[in-house]
Amino acid sequence: MRGLQITESRSAVSNPADDVEHDDGAEPAEPDTPPVASQDDATSSTGTPSSRRVSLSVRTLTVSVLVLVLVAGVGVMTWLYLGERGKVEAQLRQTDNFHHAEQIALDYAVNAATMNFQDLNTWKVKLVNGTTPSLNDKLTKAATSMEQLLVPLEWNSTAQPLVAKVRSDTNGIYVVDTFVSVLTKTTQAPDSLQSTATYSITVDGNNGWQISDVGGIGAVAGVK
Repeated sequence: MRGLQITESRSAVSNPADDVEHDDGAEPAEPDTPPVASQDDATSSTGTPSSRRVSLSVRTLTVSVLVLVLVAGVGVMTWLYLGERGKVEAQLRQTDNFHHAEQIALDYAVNAATMNFQDLNTWKVKLVNGTTPSLNDKLTKAATSMEQLLVPLEWNSTAQPLVAKVRSDTNGIYVVDTFVSVLTKTTQAPDSLQSTATYSITVDGNNGWQISDVGGIGAVAGVK
């Protein structure tokens, strides 16, 4: 009776290994593990990769700086160009004004040195032509006084322009040294006498380019 019970209890104990079913030829299943996100997936999930964003930002900054430098350079070049252009235009205006004053003075000197005792009225008109009212009055009186000398000498002179040069420029008032070649014939010099007449002529560019003063060789030489 005891032997039978022992046998049955042993047969009732099962081997745990026998309960496990094995699939012939099949590998054991690996345990489930959560997927690891790759670096590419991480960057792709945010849209543009971070390295590409950095490169784009640097490129944009570089282009912006270059544009600013280019604009600044163009501005500086424009400013320099306008400054130099202003200087050149000022020099050209000054040159034109000098030439204009010199031509006025030279024309006047030729007319002043050209006299014919038989037609002194023409000389008187030219002597005061283009002068200021105050100088006109002075020259008219001087011509009347000279007439008493020119007629008895039978004065006849012709003049040719030589050169005129601006000596000074004071705010548009030009003092011009003028030289003309004069051929004079009188009762005392019937064979004609050639000489050079020198005038210091002041031309007022601020007053219609009128002649405001006329001096002789003393004014040119600085004699007071």
